[in-house]
Amino acid sequence: MMAKVRTVAAVSAAFAAGLMVGPMVAAWAQDGGRAETYRLLSLFGDVFERVRAEYVEPINDREAVENAINGMLTGLDPHSSYLNQRSYRDMQVTTRGEFGGLGIEVTQEGGWIKVISPIDETPAARAGVKPGDLITHLDGASVQGLTLQEAVEKMRGERGTPIKLTIRREGSERPVELSLTRDVIRPQVVRFRLEGNDIGYVRLTSFNEQTDTAMRRAVTALRQQAGTNLRGLVLDLRNNPGGLLDQAVQVSDDFLDQGEIVSTRARRSEDAQRWNARGGDIAQGLPIVVLVNGGSASASEIVAGALQDHRRAIVLGTKSFGKGSVQTVMPIPGNGAIRLTTARYYTPSGRSIQGTGIAPDIEVLAAREDQASTVSLREREADLRRALRNEGGVPPAQVVIPPLNLPAGIAEKVVRLPPEGAPAFDPAKPETDFQLQQATQLLRNLAAVPAAQRRAAAQ
Repeated sequence: MMAKVRTVAAVSAAFAAGLMVGPMVAAWAQDGGRAETYRLLSLFGDVFERVRAEYVEPINDREAVENAINGMLTGLDPHSSYLNQRSYRDMQVTTRGEFGGLGIEVTQEGGWIKVISPIDETPAARAGVKPGDLITHLDGASVQGLTLQEAVEKMRGERGTPIKLTIRREGSERPVELSLTRDVIRPQVVRFRLEGNDIGYVRLTSFNEQTDTAMRRAVTALRQQAGTNLRGLVLDLRNNPGGLLDQAVQVSDDFLDQGEIVSTRARRSEDAQRWNARGGDIAQGLPIVVLVNGGSASASEIVAGALQDHRRAIVLGTKSFGKGSVQTVMPIPGNGAIRLTTARYYTPSGRSIQGTGIAPDIEVLAAREDQASTVSLREREADLRRALRNEGGVPPAQVVIPPLNLPAGIAEKVVRLPPEGAPAFDPAKPETDFQLQQATQLLRNLAAVPAAQRRAAAQ
């Protein structure tokens, strides 16, 4: 009995130091089976007090506790983290579609900051930052020892202020040094144009609160520009790091008349959710090609998976990132918020893409030098430390997706590799985009097949 009294006293001391709140004490006190939890909290309190008393310099109590909380969360998986008040405000601004900084979607790997994707038309994209780059230094200072959020905060700043990135890039023997100037980032989440006068091209760069509305406007504008000449749509999700789940659902719903879009399963079975299409195809049955690559993650994979499972679109490109988890942002009044992984998501066929990604129906590489890298999942979700396991979905051998069933000879006309000596891809020059070229030609070849033959092939 004395041991328990001492344990409770130690925990109470930790609470007095501001580590816990009163209601939690009462809840644990009513549960006689929480002795081990008491002991662990006592350990935390002891370490905290020793650090405060013995560290070589005085510490900031709030920073120490926030670091401890963030360590607890980042130790769970690559996508859970603590957001202090400033970071939480920044995240809310980003979600609304405007923020300050460099324009890079990042994660953390091996202590380095890994680039998932640069955002189009931002300082990062203009400077040549690439998906898969490892940022090792910021203004000459190593990022080792920084949390992901701390590194992000260092990259953000006032418009017009400079920053130097040191990058380790595959294929480069020496570190790549890039000098950037921070800017107000207002990413144009939807860009569109006509390819020729018959193929609509729509690129989604992220999924924020503006994405679905902007995409619907883009399709309407393309229809007005092309008139009766419009033969198909290319939906470009390459290097789109994802974003809001509800926007992914709405974008998928825009092209589906019926059926499941996505489902999520949480720790408790009663928290499972399912979203179904409400009807109404804004493309009015036109064939669609979805472009994906290793930078297509999360919400992008939800859209690609839904349209692929329902055979509403042909997925073309290379395998996607493989992030099949859902994060919930939980505000803590007066203390920011936590971003916590709360569910896995599953495509309409019941498959989980966690760690595996969406495999394209037709593989097309962006460059010949990519050929050797397509055999591994390096630079994808599965390689991140503490990545969630792929579980809970339909086993791969049992996944049932309707066959592609293209008219004879159509798929065979798609070229997998760019020709020898083809120019390097330049985002400002669509004619250098080999994957887009193959997508538009595929749609034109489909349009050239009589409608009756296309319907027969699809049955």
